[in-house]
Amino acid sequence: MASLAGLVREHTTLDREQVSHLNRLTSEWGLLADLSFSDLLLYAPGPDDRWLIIGQVRPATGQTVYRTDWVGTFANSAEQSILASVLATGEITEGDVTVEEQTDPARMLAVPVRHAGRTIAVMTREWVERSGRVPGELERQYVSLFDRFAGMIADGVFPYAGPIGDSTAAPRVGDGVLVVDGDARVQYLSPNANSAMHRVGINANAVGMRLAELGFYDDMVRRAFEDRTPVVEEFEQSSDVVLLCRCMPILSDDKVTGGVLLIRDVTDVRQRDRMLLSKDATIREIHHRVKNNLQTISSLLRLQARRLTNPEAVAAVGESVRRIRTIALVHESLSREPGDDVTFIEIVRPLLRLAEESLQSPDRPVEFSLAGDGGRIPARVATPLSVVLTELMQNAVDHGFPEGSAGGRVVVSLTNDGDELSIDVVDDGKGLDPSFKIEAATGLGLSIVRTLVTTELNGTITMRPAKPVDLESVGLEAHGGDRQGTVVQLVVPLSQR
Repeated sequence: MASLAGLVREHTTLDREQVSHLNRLTSEWGLLADLSFSDLLLYAPGPDDRWLIIGQVRPATGQTVYRTDWVGTFANSAEQSILASVLATGEITEGDVTVEEQTDPARMLAVPVRHAGRTIAVMTREWVERSGRVPGELERQYVSLFDRFAGMIADGVFPYAGPIGDSTAAPRVGDGVLVVDGDARVQYLSPNANSAMHRVGINANAVGMRLAELGFYDDMVRRAFEDRTPVVEEFEQSSDVVLLCRCMPILSDDKVTGGVLLIRDVTDVRQRDRMLLSKDATIREIHHRVKNNLQTISSLLRLQARRLTNPEAVAAVGESVRRIRTIALVHESLSREPGDDVTFIEIVRPLLRLAEESLQSPDRPVEFSLAGDGGRIPARVATPLSVVLTELMQNAVDHGFPEGSAGGRVVVSLTNDGDELSIDVVDDGKGLDPSFKIEAATGLGLSIVRTLVTTELNGTITMRPAKPVDLESVGLEAHGGDRQGTVVQLVVPLSQR
């Protein structure tokens, strides 16, 4: 279906401000369709005195007349006669029209859409009258409200001036309608609005009383009347009831003559929000405590390592401390971020600092750097992925830059396309032995990596000698000789399988 702006641009001579006025109208007219229990169509004058349908909305409160979308088509002869009369007189006009999908004749109420003193389009209410049916009080009140808004459209004061607010989350007609006069005195309450009043402890007959006299929060009404624009506000009317209200002033002869309040009880929604916030805070507190416990274990292991004399035992404890600190870093990040995802780069940065502190020495200076942005990843993969990355950085230092070498650089490159996270660990060290295969590696570090990647992360990992293009892509230089470099490529799916 073509957009309103596209249809107007192709078939009419309306300018940008006029199109903006029509867009503002169609952003609000769902309310009007609900109040009128009718289909609303928007017509614009097109070529050869024909009228083009540029908008259509159906009511949520009643049965639609049109099952077909008519946007982009032209009015028939009966409709065109009424539309031409409205354009000529500038007055609201009513008449009979033929509806292809109905056997009974339909009624059309045509309202001139005025902007800057000129009729730029016509909005129509179209419905089929059922013989013998007497409308109830609610229907009479709603249609009367529609007529008042139709008068505002004809006067050029609806839609309201000012920026277009997002009304998608605002209450609808079906939630509850309360009508007040210019003094904020209640004239009518729909059954749903009356129920909302009862839930907040207002059981008196509200008709004829001011909202303030009823004890109902009326600040939004006063602001809407003063500014002559809609006001949406959420407030606690009582200690256990939260209401979301939208007040729309009704204008006539440049005066505020009343207003419409749409009322929705959002108590259950806010209670669920608070429960989610409480649950999220609890989970973050758990991560914080786990981090503290892991740091305590790490400190105890470091104390134990000072009492050891066997170099192999000292190295084993040191590796254990490093792995525990890695997991602690993940829990620290999870304790700061709400939700089930974590910003991976906020974990990788401290991991690189940890690697620099624990893996390099004056005899083996190694610089760690980061390229790219890993985006946000599920918390479930953050811990095993961080352990894998730590092991890969340690492997790069141990095998790429032996003790006594001139050292070098290790670059961690991250790419996240939303479906997969790719991690490349590239170093400019001495490179791999030609016979090396990661599937046959027996070292503890690579065994941990291989197990975590293939089982926990359901990913893939490859290790190969670096090519000059690999080094150049991450800002490293190809040295040649015995410094060929190594590339470890890791791909992890981010969606559940």
